[in-house]
Amino acid sequence: MIGLPALYTLAGLVFGSWAVATLLDRQHTKRLLGASFWGLLAVEFLAGDALGDTGNGLLLLLLVALALLGAPGKGQATTTTIAERLASVARHGNRLFLPALIMPCVALAGTFIFPLLPGLVDPKQVTLISLGLGALIATSVLMLWLRPPLVAPMQEGRRLAEGVGWAMILPQLLASLGALFTVAGVGEIVGALAPMAIPEGSRLAAVLAFTGGMAIFTIMMGNAFAAFPVMMGGIGLPVLVLGLGGDPVVVGAVGMLAGFCGTLLSPMAANFNIVPAALLNLPDRYAVIRAQWPTAVLLWLCNTAMIWGFAFR
Repeated sequence: MIGLPALYTLAGLVFGSWAVATLLDRQHTKRLLGASFWGLLAVEFLAGDALGDTGNGLLLLLLVALALLGAPGKGQATTTTIAERLASVARHGNRLFLPALIMPCVALAGTFIFPLLPGLVDPKQVTLISLGLGALIATSVLMLWLRPPLVAPMQEGRRLAEGVGWAMILPQLLASLGALFTVAGVGEIVGALAPMAIPEGSRLAAVLAFTGGMAIFTIMMGNAFAAFPVMMGGIGLPVLVLGLGGDPVVVGAVGMLAGFCGTLLSPMAANFNIVPAALLNLPDRYAVIRAQWPTAVLLWLCNTAMIWGFAFR
């Protein structure tokens, strides 16, 4: 049965190929650091189960140390020249975007088809397996259609990953941080401190503490889903719902929206705010955040007003 281990193996091989390519790139600004960074990620995906919790924790600390030293850096990925790419654009036009549709189409089809084939794909991981299959099919179609150098997928993947930098692994790190906060009882600590800062019986102060906390924790962790259990367990449920009689549906749903406002302001939300700037080669790494902050503040005010106005009716 095909499950997550197959995807982990595929990801590990990709990271391993980047490590080798970086090591062979003599023009790379951080050749040894970059090769070590991608190599450790490859080990994580290929042998994470064998390393155990302690081994994975040490590996994570090594990755952080490498990132602080400037890894993965940027090299000279050799595939096609700019002239060749412009010629391809002139020849194929917007048809070049068609392979990008293969991944979502395969993911959607696999989500419906694989459950009809019991024993083939882990039923809990159908969508992820389908997405991985879509990536392989899309890459194969592009290779057969455009006939680039055989190393193009590996080199172009490395080039894009180096453009994003260490921030590309932030989503995984932040998801782990959210789980760690929950296990450590951060929500209980927030719940114990909240009454000291919120005047008794003040709905507005309680709502501001909740929506403000959602936004701030999301900015810190880059993920509203990680912030939600902390703030809902610390303020939303005990103060707004049980203490002041607020509607849990309104508090929960709009509270998440307040957290998403923090996502618009956070460099920790790398896949939303840092990756696009890197992929578009924008000179300002934080250009997306600078463009989004007025909208984020306005939406946060609206969400706060919605909870205050509708949760206690």
